[in-house]
Amino acid sequence: MHTNPLISILTPVYNTEPGVLAEAVESVLQQSYQRWQLCLVDDCSPNESVWAQLQQLATTDPRIFIQRRETNGGIVAASQDCAAMATGGIIALLDHDDLLHPSALKEIARAFNEFDDVDYVYTDEDLINEAGKRVSPFFKPDWSPERFRGQMYTCHLSAFRRSLFDEVGGFREGFDGSQDWDLVLRITERARRITHISRVLYHWRIGETSVLAGDHVKPYAYDSARKALQEHCERIGIHGEVVELERRGHFRVKRHLVESPLVSIVIPTCGSRGIVGGQERVMVEAAVRSVLERCTYENLEVIVVFDSHTPTAVLMNLREVAGDRLRLLEWEKPFDFSAKCNLGAAYARGERLVFLNDDIEVITPDWVETLLGFLQESDVGAAGAHLLFEDGRLQHGGHVHLNGAAGHLMFGQNPKSDKNRMALWLDREVAGVTAAAMMVRRDVFDEVGGFSPLFANNYNDVDFCCKVRSAGYRIIVTPHAQLYHFESVTRDPSVTPAETAAIQGRWLPQLRRDPYYNPKHVGGLDSYPEPIAYPSRAYD
Repeated sequence: MHTNPLISILTPVYNTEPGVLAEAVESVLQQSYQRWQLCLVDDCSPNESVWAQLQQLATTDPRIFIQRRETNGGIVAASQDCAAMATGGIIALLDHDDLLHPSALKEIARAFNEFDDVDYVYTDEDLINEAGKRVSPFFKPDWSPERFRGQMYTCHLSAFRRSLFDEVGGFREGFDGSQDWDLVLRITERARRITHISRVLYHWRIGETSVLAGDHVKPYAYDSARKALQEHCERIGIHGEVVELERRGHFRVKRHLVESPLVSIVIPTCGSRGIVGGQERVMVEAAVRSVLERCTYENLEVIVVFDSHTPTAVLMNLREVAGDRLRLLEWEKPFDFSAKCNLGAAYARGERLVFLNDDIEVITPDWVETLLGFLQESDVGAAGAHLLFEDGRLQHGGHVHLNGAAGHLMFGQNPKSDKNRMALWLDREVAGVTAAAMMVRRDVFDEVGGFSPLFANNYNDVDFCCKVRSAGYRIIVTPHAQLYHFESVTRDPSVTPAETAAIQGRWLPQLRRDPYYNPKHVGGLDSYPEPIAYPSRAYD
């Protein structure tokens, strides 16, 4: 049933510049949606003109409520005082120097009306620079809990169902500077439905006291964020340590392994040779040696599914390198990547399966532990690593689905690029990961039926990951597990029209919309130019 909920906007105020504060309030007055309540609390600003301005603003509209604290309590205390004044069934957050798009509250109300179980709504946002121009739009993914553990990406505009806000206790003391991150962590742990409005409806002003002005402005905010994330992990049962990345305000939850299950690494091969670093090598021999000599995880078995024409010397060398950790399975039919992987999985004894190309070389020694950590969570079905070309450029950082096609995020770019708001730095959910280096839970692999025989050469991993996600599991990609992938050394990577038709025939709706990749549209509400055209299979 569609209603017109009262939306209470919480805005703590402290020493705000008069013109900026007036603009913030005016952005609320100009809302096309009329059922709102603006709750403003002056946190005992030293500049007494702030309170005088609030008193004057309150006379302009009966929906504006004001209060002044007798002592300065910080943003958490002031925000809680705002909440105490609020009477609406929906709570929205507006900083005292920012602006709402005129349609912001209308879109928020619509989102809460769409489903009765919506508890949290967030929108896209942009920045207002010192010249007053709107810049740097942030086109966000839909709800991505793993990315959220590394980056407070939902931020502005955020709105909550009041009953859940009260249930989790609202803002908490001791989290100043990251009080909103702490709140949204607790909200989303219990939220029945989370909705992302893919429109820029909030304009965040770059000010001298904003975290946007630099790491030096609110250093305490980063400590608060780490504390909030660590407590979040403890509440939901993630065993791990919250580690801040090189870029301040961005984090990683480094999982601790509760158990050390047997990991079966399945490598299809024909024993081919290639040139890497100017030196000829037998690819599978180098791959197996790299895994066994560089990996810090020891409970491994290696299953090599080899073509009948594989040289005998290669098999002998593999036995010498891997010893009793090696299992050899002969493949007597024409090349079929899916079938070879399925054969290897059928003989695997491990609870975790890793599908690995033979043109791989380990970079991070703890890559197995890193992937295993994610699969400890019952709703994670698969996890993948970042793969680099020989020259260090990114080959794979997760699958992206767009306009009916599947591709790689930021293919061929610097793996430390800060595009897409630091996406490549963060553990995050993705539409899929490449089977060149994919870890899967054995029970999930069996549940979805393994790799499809329809895709002998290409798209087998795209199809598999679509099945995993359709079964209700998350798929994670991590930059903290890295391997070299000397792609195209061993086989022709070209895609045929028949393969494209087959994958679209099975998964076209999913290939048209990737929940974890925002296609950079503005929904007709804003004046940004359209983004540059996307390459056919590599997306920024």
